[in-house]
Amino acid sequence: MHRRRRTALSVSAALLVAAPFLSACGNEAHPGAAAVVGGGRIEVAALQTQVKDVRQAQQASPQSAQLIGSTGQLGRAKLYDLIVDKIVQRAADDAGATVSRKEVQRARGEAVEQAGGEEQLAAMYLQQRGVAPDQIDEALRRDVLVGKLAAKIGATNTPEGQQKVNEAFVAASKALDIDVNPRYGTWDDEKMQLGDYKTPWITQVTKEAAAPEAGA
Repeated sequence: MHRRRRTALSVSAALLVAAPFLSACGNEAHPGAAAVVGGGRIEVAALQTQVKDVRQAQQASPQSAQLIGSTGQLGRAKLYDLIVDKIVQRAADDAGATVSRKEVQRARGEAVEQAGGEEQLAAMYLQQRGVAPDQIDEALRRDVLVGKLAAKIGATNTPEGQQKVNEAFVAASKALDIDVNPRYGTWDDEKMQLGDYKTPWITQVTKEAAAPEAGA
C-alpha cells in the first residue's frame, strides 16, 4: 500500500501539462461554461478560480518566477483535470467503486510522511502538479479512487490490466457526452485528449493503481 502511494505521487507530475490559458467567455450553445460533462456544467468562473488559486500559491513561492513561467498554459490543464475528475468518478460509479473520507485522510497522512511534512507536500504538489494547497485532497481522492476502480474490475499490474482500466475511462468518457467550449479545444473520448493536449497520466497512474494493495 505504501509503495503504491509513493509511486502514484511521483507519476502524478504528468498532470502538470502544457495547455494555453484562455479566458473563455462561453460559447453559443453553453454560455459561461468551459465544458458540459454528463449534463453538468464546468463554469468558466469556477475554472478561473482554480487557476487563480494556483497562481496565488505560485506567487508566494520562493520559486515564483520559475513556477509561473513553466505553467503559462495552466487554464486548459486545470480544465483537463476537472473533466478527468468526472470521468474517473463515472467509471468508479459504473464499477461500484467508492472511496471514503477516511481513506483520503489516510492517503494524505502517507503523502505528508513521504514528502517530509505538510509544507513540503504543498510545495511538491504545486511544483509537480500545478495543484494549490486547497486542491490537494481532491487530487489525492482521485488517485485513491483510480486504485479502488482497478481493484473492483480486477485490473492487474500488467499491460492488459492497464488497458482494462483505460477502457473503463473511455467508456465513462463516452457516456458523459463531453462538450468543451471551442475556445479550449475539443474533447476526444478515445484518446482522452483535450485539443492538442494528451497526458500520459492515464497510462502511468493506472499502472500503479492496478498493482494489488497490501491485504487485498
